[in-house]
Amino acid sequence: MGFSKDNLTGFILALLSSGFIGASFIIKKKGLRRAAAASGVRAGMGGHAYLLEPLWWFGMITMIVGEVANFVAYAFAPAVLVTPLGALSIIVSAVLAHFILKEKLHKLGILGCVMCIAGSVIIVIHAPQERSISSIQEIVNMATQPAFLLYVGSVMVLVFILIFYFAPQYGHTNVLIFTGICSLMGSLSVMSVKALGTALKLTFEGRNQLIYLETWFFMFVVATCVITQMNYLNKALDTFNTAIVSPIYYVLFTTLTIVASIIMFKDWDGQSAGSIISEICGFIVVLSGTILLHVTKDFERSSSFRGNAGNYTPLSPTLSTRLCSGNGESLKHDVEEGPSSEEIGYFKFTLDDVTIC
Repeated sequence: MGFSKDNLTGFILALLSSGFIGASFIIKKKGLRRAAAASGVRAGMGGHAYLLEPLWWFGMITMIVGEVANFVAYAFAPAVLVTPLGALSIIVSAVLAHFILKEKLHKLGILGCVMCIAGSVIIVIHAPQERSISSIQEIVNMATQPAFLLYVGSVMVLVFILIFYFAPQYGHTNVLIFTGICSLMGSLSVMSVKALGTALKLTFEGRNQLIYLETWFFMFVVATCVITQMNYLNKALDTFNTAIVSPIYYVLFTTLTIVASIIMFKDWDGQSAGSIISEICGFIVVLSGTILLHVTKDFERSSSFRGNAGNYTPLSPTLSTRLCSGNGESLKHDVEEGPSSEEIGYFKFTLDDVTIC
């Protein structure tokens, strides 16, 4: 199956999005360090001198440009193609942090980067063609088909159960509660973003879709889902170690988004079994690379810390052990002046995410 013009446009926009967002974290951190040096008070300690630092604002603008590119990418290419490419922002930030911030990238982390790139290439090669849509009514018909309504209903039931039953009791001891809420709502937000982006694309092409109530409904859904995601993602990041939250959130969010897209937009209709299997394998490789990159950063942090103590104390607990542990204070690194390289990319995951600064 050939690579269509729309797929190519979406692919390029997704790459630009990852590049801008990955670089923005490094630029902002440089700005935060510069502001802290000038004022003597770091942002992590309550300082706000970075608001007067041009470099920090340049990083913010870079991030906004990346998010806009990501939003537009969904209007041109299927979520099966765009969403997994969000992992590339982690690679960009990790590599830039290694050379610019002198934050050492572990050898296994390099392997994780290579795996992310290899998996992304496989996904791009076998990605389905973007379905041609001529009006917002077509998207409404897709959103109201029984299979997708069943998916939406299941998601809402699970979200309500997690919020009102599990979150009060287990939210601060099990990382899957808050990240699960973010991921479930995230899959719906991406579907709404794609619908809204397509409507705006048609409008700019001369077929005004803003006159339809459905377009504004999708805008409302986007706002609702994003606000919910922001709330519970912040809770997760405040409660648990970022090195644990980021890969788990990425895996859940990306998987659920692809499932939702397959159901609503029928991305796999007309594809051969070989192409579908190749996409799944590429996706698994990207997930594995992302997890490996995050885990090795945590490993490097722990080993360097304990190495300075001059002993051979065992390293931090395994990932499976930490999933249901407390708030992970033993794993939290010292408060820095801004987002560290371990934190790179977790906001990218929200709309593939939405970025919160």
